[in-house]
Amino acid sequence: MLSLEPTDDRAHPAFRDVASCRQWLGQLQLTNLNLAHASLRTEIDELNRLALPGRERLQVLEALRETVAQVQHDFARKLVGKALPLADEEFALLTALANLWQALFDGYLRCLLMVNAGDASLGKKLPLLYQRCFYYARCRLNAFTGADYAPDSRSWQQLHALYAAIEASPLRQEAVRDPYLHEGLPVTCQSLYLATLLVHRARLLGLPRSQLHLAEHWLLRWPDTLTLVADCSASRNDAPPLALDLRGSQGLIGLARAQRNDSLRFLPLVPLSKQLRVKTILLKQGQSPRQLDLGDTLPAQDCIKLLDTLHACWCEARDDSLADAPRPATRVHLCAGLEKIYGQIAQKPFKPVKDLSKAVRDAQLQIATFGRELDQTGQHKLQKLGFAPEEWQAESNGLLQARLLRLHRAGDRIAPRQIVLVFPPDSDDYRAGMVAQIEVTQGGLLYLVVHYLPGKPQAMVAQATATDQPLLQSSSAPALRLPALDQLHIPASLVLPRNWFVSGRELELTAVDRSRHPVTLGISVETGSDYQRVSFSPA
Repeated sequence: MLSLEPTDDRAHPAFRDVASCRQWLGQLQLTNLNLAHASLRTEIDELNRLALPGRERLQVLEALRETVAQVQHDFARKLVGKALPLADEEFALLTALANLWQALFDGYLRCLLMVNAGDASLGKKLPLLYQRCFYYARCRLNAFTGADYAPDSRSWQQLHALYAAIEASPLRQEAVRDPYLHEGLPVTCQSLYLATLLVHRARLLGLPRSQLHLAEHWLLRWPDTLTLVADCSASRNDAPPLALDLRGSQGLIGLARAQRNDSLRFLPLVPLSKQLRVKTILLKQGQSPRQLDLGDTLPAQDCIKLLDTLHACWCEARDDSLADAPRPATRVHLCAGLEKIYGQIAQKPFKPVKDLSKAVRDAQLQIATFGRELDQTGQHKLQKLGFAPEEWQAESNGLLQARLLRLHRAGDRIAPRQIVLVFPPDSDDYRAGMVAQIEVTQGGLLYLVVHYLPGKPQAMVAQATATDQPLLQSSSAPALRLPALDQLHIPASLVLPRNWFVSGRELELTAVDRSRHPVTLGISVETGSDYQRVSFSPA
């Protein structure tokens, strides 16, 4: 896996030494991000094909790092918060992002291969070269997870092959400072490798990226707690080890999925478990995060919560997620977006109405004439109107959250923090929730963590007053009413489309049974990507 194509005399990069590289970087137009990104990729690829002395190649690569980091950071922001799976043009951006990291990895790998071929000028640079290779292999992995995609097989195989190359060498324990990795913290290749694996295992916890970054920082400061061994046993009350296949295309896995072979390794977790527990106990006894070398990013209570969450993820026995190990599970149905949720609950599509009072009069006239309301849903099934719910599997489905895997690659695109409706097949046990975590698996399926909103939702049509109608795109919109839960001291609330909320705004809600409820909006309770949950009172 750690090999490259031979150099090529036809390679013609725009620079061949560090001086011409810095001159070229000074002329690079960073205001045109797409052009700058493509130019960097082209020139680094050409540099990697060029026959060049090892020391000169390393100096050029080091000179490129700052600009590449800046461009990649800005480029990655194009993919944040996108609905998934990505559209073709968006996935092309993700591929370009991963490939530029790959280009830098290949550059440092070329230097390593030159050392193995006898280039003495780089002999003392071996620890740095391996650290840079691990760093950019990690960056390629993070390019995928940053866009809410599971890393591809190549990313994993490359990272594992890199570790296998130094597993038996003292180089894996030699610390190197890197200004682009946690403010220059001295880091060994082994601790960087294992911290990358552990953070990736925690990716589906629903933690903010800032907390995952902090967790990685902690792990890198505890190198003595992390090691990889060829054989491992655990007592009943100890934290069970995790397994890893150095020839595999995944990260850490539970022991139940590990298949014995000569490339299987184990990560003992008793030392890490003790470290996490000791830090938690000392925080509860009143010591500050700074005193415990946990930084000052989070207050003590938030540190305790994060330490507990990470301990449960890494050091306590649990099944791997459906995203990592698909298996038969309970089926549920799901639909996304307020309009489809309204259609599912009301069993008829939402239709914008300019004059709801006329709609009510028409319904009353139909009842008086025909004995019932003439509902168009009876003529057109919801499935034909595009309101068919999708089939998903439930890894877990509790009172507060669910973990779900879609059964088919085709289906609606879903965005982070979007509102969804989850319910059992052939049941009206509806539960509305927000997408707290989302990932596209290696197999192209969607995996969600949904945080439920309180109470069973009721479909409503929200109608703005004549005064507010010019301020909104439509005078009416689908909405949900969530009931009060008195035992939990949770008042009733409304779920409205984004930009509909203004404190004190008056709306008229019309239920499926045509009953009308004038309300006045109170405060915003939470905001998603396509909805806002707000308090209200009867007008």
